[in-house]
Amino acid sequence: MECYLPAFVAFTRFRRLFLWLPVLVLCLAAAFLPALPAFAAATSPTGSPEATSRDYLLWYRNYDSPAIRALVELALKKTPEYGGFRIIRSEELSQGRVLRELADGQSRLVDIANVATSAEREEFLTAIPFPVDGGLLGFRVCVVLPESLPKFEGIKNLDDLRASQIWIGQGSHWPDTPVLEANGIPVVTHSRYEILFGMLRNERFDCFARGVSEVLYDLEMEQDPNLVIEPNLLIAYPMPSYLFVGPHDQETAHRLQLGIERAIHDGSFSNFLRAYYARAVKDLNLNTRTVITLENPFLSEESRYVGRSTLENLRRRLDLLSR
Repeated sequence: MECYLPAFVAFTRFRRLFLWLPVLVLCLAAAFLPALPAFAAATSPTGSPEATSRDYLLWYRNYDSPAIRALVELALKKTPEYGGFRIIRSEELSQGRVLRELADGQSRLVDIANVATSAEREEFLTAIPFPVDGGLLGFRVCVVLPESLPKFEGIKNLDDLRASQIWIGQGSHWPDTPVLEANGIPVVTHSRYEILFGMLRNERFDCFARGVSEVLYDLEMEQDPNLVIEPNLLIAYPMPSYLFVGPHDQETAHRLQLGIERAIHDGSFSNFLRAYYARAVKDLNLNTRTVITLENPFLSEESRYVGRSTLENLRRRLDLLSR
């Protein structure tokens, strides 16, 4: 499937969302159908010999994620006129530290990070406003200890979840934390993602809520048979996940946005979604789970529109798959 976008004219941040979002929805609809063709690698050259090559420091959590690293590489390959490139793994920084380093504008610890968006983050950083996983970050499942599974039985709606007294673990600086709290769900936090798995093992909370787009990779990395995915619930809220750069790094922002737009135009972004995320839709049986929908009051107007549209589109795809 080829998805048409108008030619790149200028980087105007979020006002352009209303122009290309309907096209992105079509790409997502195609991406999450059962057919899973292999990911087609980008064919554009990495840069002309005359162009200057640049190193891009990608946050280590994103660098270690095959999907996000592949997307950044795809966008950079689609823009050879900006020169050659290398993607470098950053130091192991917490999410809060990464955001501070990007906002500082003088730091060379990180250049690009993929995190969930919020109105605050869009104020002090430059976002590339494409939901990198098609909106799946807003679909959450619970990583739990096997002995905790009975606590989740019989939960059918948000009132049941509140009444269950289930505590959810999240990162201190993640925008999911205030979303859960705003919906009356108790949360336990820590600044380091890796520590949260140990806290779950020590029963500091009952559910480590992880995005559908990331949970299978998480458990592959943990290699712990005592961590399982709760099979029946799907917590859903609008939560677009964007690439972010520093507020003054407009060249990188332009390059990433142009590269992703070109990938949407030639179909390779849809191939990317299929290759890296369609497995999660199937293996996690999303179409059979009970969906508990939460409100996210912390999005900007534009990102609220993106989040709701992608959330509604994905729910329609799940409905079709369940028939």
